[in-house]
Amino acid sequence: MATTLKLILFLLLSLHIFSLVSSHRPHPLDPLTPSEFTLVRNIVHKLYPSLKLNITLQYVGLDEPDKPAILLWLSNPKSKQRPRCVFVIVRLDKQSHEIIVDLATHAILSDKVYNEHGYPLLIYEEQLAAMELPQTYKHFIEFIEKRGLNLSKVVCSTFTIGWFGELKSKRVLKVLCFYVDGTVNLYIVEYYDRFIVPVPKAEGTECRESKLEPPFGPRLNGATLVNPYGPRFKIHRHTISWANWKFHLGFDVQAGPIISLASIYDLEKQKYRQVLYRGFISEMFMPYMDPSEEWYYKSYFDSGEYGFGLSAVSLKHFVDCPTNAVFLDAYFSTNNGTPAKISNAFCIFENHAGNIMWRHTESSIPRKVFTEVRPEVSLVVRMVTTVGNYDYIIDWEFKPNGSIKLGEFYQLENYFLKNIRITNKSHNKFYNYLLLISGVLEVKGVTYTHIDQIKKNVHGTLLSENTISVYHDHFLTYYLDLDVDGKANSFIKKNLETIKVTNPSSPRKSYWTVVSETAKTESDAQIQFGLKQAELVVVNPNKKTNVGNNVGYRLIPRSVAHPLMSYNDYLQIRGAFTNNHVNRKIENKDIVLWYTIGFHHVPCKEDFPMMPTFGVGFELRPNNFFDSNPILKTRPPYIVHLPNCTN
Repeated sequence: MATTLKLILFLLLSLHIFSLVSSHRPHPLDPLTPSEFTLVRNIVHKLYPSLKLNITLQYVGLDEPDKPAILLWLSNPKSKQRPRCVFVIVRLDKQSHEIIVDLATHAILSDKVYNEHGYPLLIYEEQLAAMELPQTYKHFIEFIEKRGLNLSKVVCSTFTIGWFGELKSKRVLKVLCFYVDGTVNLYIVEYYDRFIVPVPKAEGTECRESKLEPPFGPRLNGATLVNPYGPRFKIHRHTISWANWKFHLGFDVQAGPIISLASIYDLEKQKYRQVLYRGFISEMFMPYMDPSEEWYYKSYFDSGEYGFGLSAVSLKHFVDCPTNAVFLDAYFSTNNGTPAKISNAFCIFENHAGNIMWRHTESSIPRKVFTEVRPEVSLVVRMVTTVGNYDYIIDWEFKPNGSIKLGEFYQLENYFLKNIRITNKSHNKFYNYLLLISGVLEVKGVTYTHIDQIKKNVHGTLLSENTISVYHDHFLTYYLDLDVDGKANSFIKKNLETIKVTNPSSPRKSYWTVVSETAKTESDAQIQFGLKQAELVVVNPNKKTNVGNNVGYRLIPRSVAHPLMSYNDYLQIRGAFTNNHVNRKIENKDIVLWYTIGFHHVPCKEDFPMMPTFGVGFELRPNNFFDSNPILKTRPPYIVHLPNCTN
């Protein structure tokens, strides 16, 4: 009897320990932890001892399992997972090594030298070393003294050199220096040793509240959001559940925030249904429009060269995010493999913006007037990344109606680029994602003090005395692996076409109708918005609504513009992801939508010295995905009455 009791206790204890272990198993898409970064560092340095070799870790990120393995695990979380692996890019003896590390066995699975074009992203330590070099360079010190400037007030920054047809590029940077006498707004003044121009004045460029002088504008009233019932969302490690949504939030030093496995609960079907397998910003392309010696090369790739995640900043309570926000940290690897933390890199909050989710007032029934209104509440995931002079506020907003909104929409005519292409996911291995933009304009010094003096093209706007801000573009390409109710999807263009009425019995002369066109290959799916009226829908041809519609999600773009550089310009060749054409089959396949947004930035006085927040974005919205309105039965929030305090 005692033996049996001991056996039962042993089994119960074993089950308890197993449950604890399994409950602590990481999600296969969770970003790397500080202890994992340290483990990778030790493994790599054991392979290449840093005391003997000049080695830097340029990139350390999760080597994600293939999609079928993730979907298998999602259907059965207790199934055996592939061991967690890490993808490492190492610079060693002027070569880039791509290394795969197995965290379970502490083994190097592969080590390949990368011999193709391009280089890994720039790390902080490299940029810092380059910034400090001019301070010790004899000729630089001489031309600072020649201009009568104080060397201690000179600040230098790094700039990538671009590519202009060279057969073999070099891993080099340009270093430009600025003068900060009278302002911390270092992008306002700039020097080149080719010639001397007047220094733009620091007056009026200060942005720190503590340094500003009267007169001031009106002080805006703040608002405190009181939620007596606490947040309605739950965060389990990196999986977030809110209302009818569930998704995973990841982090990468290149891409920044990564949204994965987003699914929405269907009240009628009583189950979660897939929407988005993976989404992030793939690249940010920012070419300037000045062909002169000092500017022609400026064509930044903010994600691939500088890293959206690496450039993430800590968010401030009550300013970057509202009072009801919850914050998450992010971690990355330094050049020697030591883990570093970005505190409060993410904030997650319920957005109570005063919007209406749906409403109707019915007054046509005699003596029976009624009004039904549902206030809209959404969930926002936010990260801010500062790349040089611009701050990018990256929001992913999830709505109860099934929409995923990316960005705020400011309708400025001719400012937005919208472009789209589709690729076959089964062949795609490209891993290089709202957006609000603020920050400081990058400007150049000139002799002009008034626009009447300008007799030639200066490639920008005169904003202040001796100060011109150069025209430029902001192009962002989102990687959106939509899995609409499953991974076998098709891309449909619903063209809106005008039909002339030929029936003499009708007084109408015309009407429009929808002519659907399913893209068979990737080249069929190339879209330049604005050229033709169309609705764009990703559908699952294998799933139907109760009346036979293909279930789908619609891409809702906004205003339209088009790339203005020549396709044979080296900048546009390098940024050819905005106009690339390929021909793989995409019908009823696991496809990826690449969507490019952005705007042509013609600077104006109001952008100087600090640019007010400006937004671009789009929306993914259900299109026959549900059998009826999914928010019809959404209950409004509880109302808490507070005293009305007035002065």
